[in-house]
Amino acid sequence: MSQGEERYRQERARIEQGHTKYRDKLKAEGKLFVRDRLRLLLDPGSEFEEEWLFARSQEADTPADGVVTGVGKVGGRPVCIMANDYTVKAGSWGEKTVLKIVRIQEKAARLQIPLLYLVDAAGGRISEQIKIFPGRFHAGRIFYNEVQLSGVVPQICILFGPSPAGSAYLPALTDVVIMVEGKASLYVGSPRMVEMAIGEKTTLEALGGARMHCTVSGCGDVLAASDEEAIEVAKRYLACMPQSFRERPAAAAPVAPMPGRSIDEIVPYDQRKWFDMYEVIDRVVDAGSWLELKRLFAQEIIVGFGRLGGRVTGIVANQPKVRGGVLFVNSSDKAARFIWLCNAFNIPLVYLADVAGFMVGTKVEREGIIRHGAKMVFATAQATVPKISVIVRKCYGAGLYAMCGPAFEPDAALALPQGQIAIMGPEPAVNAVYYNKIMELPEAERAAWVKQKRDEYAEDVDIYKLASEMLVDDVVPGSSLRAELIKRLEYAQTKVHEFPARRNGVYPV
Repeated sequence: MSQGEERYRQERARIEQGHTKYRDKLKAEGKLFVRDRLRLLLDPGSEFEEEWLFARSQEADTPADGVVTGVGKVGGRPVCIMANDYTVKAGSWGEKTVLKIVRIQEKAARLQIPLLYLVDAAGGRISEQIKIFPGRFHAGRIFYNEVQLSGVVPQICILFGPSPAGSAYLPALTDVVIMVEGKASLYVGSPRMVEMAIGEKTTLEALGGARMHCTVSGCGDVLAASDEEAIEVAKRYLACMPQSFRERPAAAAPVAPMPGRSIDEIVPYDQRKWFDMYEVIDRVVDAGSWLELKRLFAQEIIVGFGRLGGRVTGIVANQPKVRGGVLFVNSSDKAARFIWLCNAFNIPLVYLADVAGFMVGTKVEREGIIRHGAKMVFATAQATVPKISVIVRKCYGAGLYAMCGPAFEPDAALALPQGQIAIMGPEPAVNAVYYNKIMELPEAERAAWVKQKRDEYAEDVDIYKLASEMLVDDVVPGSSLRAELIKRLEYAQTKVHEFPARRNGVYPV
């Protein structure tokens, strides 16, 4: 071995170890070293093409300047990767760190392949702020590039540790954020800064912990128990995605759905009885394929990916078990973002509707239910991928529009025999229209008269009557729903639907 080669090997080995004195601290905290994370993420035996390994600060010993970037294979597919090394100045951003991140983003754009951000960083280095903060190719360029890449290639963030202050926007601008419980955190100002600025005393977990963001703020999409679990979730998510917006997700071998009660047994005819929509989803998607996003947030609506006959499909489903499945501010936002995600990457949509509409009352009006509800309606109208609406049971009011009713160009509007479509349900409708008449009747006669009117109303919105008026395309027994969806999605694959040319819509956000 030549002297030059020996020096190369020694220098490379030294850099790849990070700062070894901090490795034990990572282990004690239950966190993996950055290169151990990469070994779990990348395909065994595959080559990792690392970029700019020898980058470092001129003012301190910062191996690789605290970030690993390069191209590797996950699930047999090439992807670009950025991964913070927490042993080097707590993963903080220096001049070369920022430049490496910007360059790997540019490479993902050129190669048209997904970009994974493995984030575990303490933010920007104040000592290098003039070199990392204000300039054209400084930290702001990272966020600019994320927006340029949005909807072009999948961007996945695994948040293993902190991402504070300005760097908090790196996860926020990706497509999906997977957070490790008890370790990941996301905040604009630290607890100390919050106390100094506004006098509020708080803790890191309450302020910006993983569970808070996955349940309250909605910034987190998946709460993982460990680094290992977070990496597995990222792999599963990536398998649902194409390489770029120009492609479709890869198909897999079809798998039968989970065994259990039939949909006909699960969904009651009585509109006042709740059921668990997860059971319906289990009967529809291929077993083992379900990957849910934002499960802990706005649980009255369910969004996630499942395979139908081997093909990736996005599911948007009301959950009558939680708040009656009524749409609120957060659930509208949750659904809208998921619909935009699916449409960006050629993933067909199936809506499973059992909704009484949007929530009413002073509280939600002040929170902007109309504005947020309009966001979901906008997303549904804007989606040009194949989309099928299924009236599982009831679909009332503007809930019909949000859940891709006939006016929103679904490739099919289907209904189970239990289905109802109306401006509102029989009880509120009769009370609203006939309130004065009801009050004029003797009290002893009211119940019978109201029942008669409700029965008449129910007949008027009977699903077969609606089908006779061509307001739904077909009535499908629950036992046949999966097969019907697979068939219709197969035929809709060649769909071409484009909106008039424009710079962008004016989103109701």
